Amino acid sequence: MNSEQYRKFRESLGNNVTLVAVSKLQAVSSIRHLYNFGHRDFGENYVQELIEKQLLLPPDINWHFIGHLQSNKIKYIAPFVHLVHSVDSFKLLLEIDRQGKKIDKRINCLLQVHIASEDTKYGLHAEELDEMINGITRAADVNTMNNVLVAGLMGMATFTDDNDTVSSEMKYLSALYEKYSHINTSNIRFQYLSMGMSADYKQAIEAGSNMVRVGSLVFGERKQPLV
Repeated sequence: MNSEQYRKFRESLGNNVTLVAVSKLQAVSSIRHLYNFGHRDFGENYVQELIEKQLLLPPDINWHFIGHLQSNKIKYIAPFVHLVHSVDSFKLLLEIDRQGKKIDKRINCLLQVHIASEDTKYGLHAEELDEMINGITRAADVNTMNNVLVAGLMGMATFTDDNDTVSSEMKYLSALYEKYSHINTSNIRFQYLSMGMSADYKQAIEAGSNMVRVGSLVFGERKQPLV
């Protein structure tokens, strides 16, 4: 993608949509290429890969962690991560809060919601999400969990050619986002609905997404070493 193609693609998303360029398995040179166009938001799925790239690239990049995150790996990315998209348990959020407290940082997070028909995808079901939101607000009431900020929701629709299924799942997540968007505590303040990837980002935006995670459309398929 050249600078003009990037500009047109970015403009097509609209001013209210954040583009997270999914750079997993992409070369550092490819990330720097997009960075030179002015892009700053990049998403990684693997902790070790993120650590290595973060050391090699400019410090003003907003690094998004979008993959499944294990509790014992949080400490490695806590100092520099911009937004963790994939919080799928209260236990994980507590550990993020604990690591944030160690370094005196409030870590921005999204709660991952299971909306797809595939059981292989991670995420909270609606009842679990409700319980978790209630638990987080109770923590705020007693002045705990002060080192996380739940800034919205993330979800992945079913990987299918059935547009009606995808649209239905996305509208469901958007409705959940609206349900909780009025909450404003010390540790919950919804700003982002992270939904939509290369194959379905247009539907996601139509359904209300304001953050899309797009890889192959901006980078193409990976054809070179990571460095």
